[in-house]
Amino acid sequence: MSGPLEPDKIVRALRAAHLHDASRVELLQLACDRLRRLGAPFTSVYAYMLRDPGAGGAEARELVLEAFSGRETEHTRIAVGQGVCGTAVATGEDQNVPDVAVIGNYLACNLETKSELVVLIRRGETTLGQLDIDSDVPAGFSEAHHTAVKQVADALAVLL
Repeated sequence: MSGPLEPDKIVRALRAAHLHDASRVELLQLACDRLRRLGAPFTSVYAYMLRDPGAGGAEARELVLEAFSGRETEHTRIAVGQGVCGTAVATGEDQNVPDVAVIGNYLACNLETKSELVVLIRRGETTLGQLDIDSDVPAGFSEAHHTAVKQVADALAVLL
């Protein structure tokens, strides 16, 4: 880790942007940029929001990429239940995967990724989306990383 985890600073920046009428995408982009600036193990940060076509819709619910910082990904839409991101939504639980190579349904954003942390953005029992963080470091994410990202996700849940 290159610097101290200071999620309070990120949360304050999000609140300030919200007060200045930042759009949802601008808030998500700000969160991605600031989290990535924390340095290793944060290689790439993606913000996916949950889309639900509604009752009777032919399409399944899916996650849609709305902002990112770091490497681009071809995975701009992920079905609920697919990969680490889709599993987090399907189970309603954050995912901290120390070795992505052992995940059978893993969707690789790039070959350098070794570990992944997915933290849900939830308002009460409702999942709005998630912050998905890739790391080139095996077993890159500690409980402190998870807690810090959760603070940012919880702030987004209020502001979005």
